[in-house]
Amino acid sequence: MTDEKQPLLIGATTPIDNNDVQIVELVPDPVPPKDDKDKNDYHPASQRCLEHPTSNFDTLIHLLKGNIGTGILAMPDAFKNAGLIFGVFGTLFMGTICTHCMHILVKCSNELCIRNQRPALSFSEVVEDAFTSGPVPLRPYAKTMKNIINIFLVITQLGFCCVYFLFVATNLQDTMRFFHINMNVHTYLALLFPAILALSMVKNLKYLTPVSLIASIITAWGLVVTFYYILQDLPHTSTVKAFATWHQLPLYFGTAIYAFEGIGVVLPLENNMKTPEDFGGWNGVLNTGMVIVAALYTAIGFFGYLKYGEHVLGSITLNLPNDLLAQSVRAVMAASIFLSYGLQFYVPMNIVWPYVKSKLTSEEALKHGEMVTRCVLIFITFSAAALIPNLSGIISLVGAFSSSALALIFPPVIEIVTFWPDNLGKHEWKLWKDIFIMIFGITGFLFGTYASLESILKHS
Repeated sequence: MTDEKQPLLIGATTPIDNNDVQIVELVPDPVPPKDDKDKNDYHPASQRCLEHPTSNFDTLIHLLKGNIGTGILAMPDAFKNAGLIFGVFGTLFMGTICTHCMHILVKCSNELCIRNQRPALSFSEVVEDAFTSGPVPLRPYAKTMKNIINIFLVITQLGFCCVYFLFVATNLQDTMRFFHINMNVHTYLALLFPAILALSMVKNLKYLTPVSLIASIITAWGLVVTFYYILQDLPHTSTVKAFATWHQLPLYFGTAIYAFEGIGVVLPLENNMKTPEDFGGWNGVLNTGMVIVAALYTAIGFFGYLKYGEHVLGSITLNLPNDLLAQSVRAVMAASIFLSYGLQFYVPMNIVWPYVKSKLTSEEALKHGEMVTRCVLIFITFSAAALIPNLSGIISLVGAFSSSALALIFPPVIEIVTFWPDNLGKHEWKLWKDIFIMIFGITGFLFGTYASLESILKHS
């Protein structure tokens, strides 16, 4: 599977997924409705022109691909910072909150599509439309909020690319030691830079589809072999901590929310479904997929931490024994993440390049501007990985800073603004629920970011 943040979905502001997901073509704006009855008769799904709409099963596979990647390999390290018991319940709780926020985003998108008679919206467009039609004092900030969402999406995706860079380098370094080749991680980063630069120059998503398929297959194989190792000769649960210290919990939060941050794929998936009404609901595609994701994360976190205890590393693949099969897992997982870099990079490039392009005036600048922009963004991820060669620290920092904002803070804000003031439930229970989620997200954002930076500086 590619990565959390890795599905190849079409959309300028959301992660991308494979060729089965088609562009939603917007039909011309209809005549504004005359009354509420006209609005209620508008069905966004019926206005979407999809050449190849995805089935429920296709959407489930894309959802799994969108949530499973490098984050799952970091879950044992997350459990180390939470403790065995707290890690289990904390991960399930985190999965429940994140899934609920995904439902919030889909619900608000559908409401705004009907209200404004638009067939489909992206994440940033949902925010913009919510503020545009929301409380009067907030309406002037609609464009600003859209830009903020795009900035966080760029930071998140570039953060993922940075993790990819470092993940491939560290696993490659460990594999080459098996053949008695010892070089530091910075050397491997430098050797990888030209290859990743070349891969990221692929502009057409059609050519990245086979790459995505190969990455998905070898990732699945790598996870199977990883479970094979960590389930052997498990020690007693008393050998590891049931609860970690309060000081470690923010690091757990950052890593766990990094792993669960698949909210960017939700709207493109729902927008491209043949039967989008099957996406939500108790037994819908979203809940089914997220239950599988939460179960996998909890299992690999629990057994990985139980197996290796306090010695568990930022990626569980680095703890596997020094034999040929384990080395092959490191090699194939490194190859999978390397092949996924181009898909991840497509998202920030699709957001940044239109902005840069609008600032260029000469034909010569336009001719070379896109290539230069690609090189600059790739160099940023390379530099961050080289300056902070701490895999667990970077994962926790990206999760706490940007993923928590997208997954836990913005969705409840959108729901409050969209349904303010008359549709927040009896006794305004939705308002209080959303405030709780926002407080939880902001607390994790602040303490998680601080603890991650402290951990990175300490290791440096």
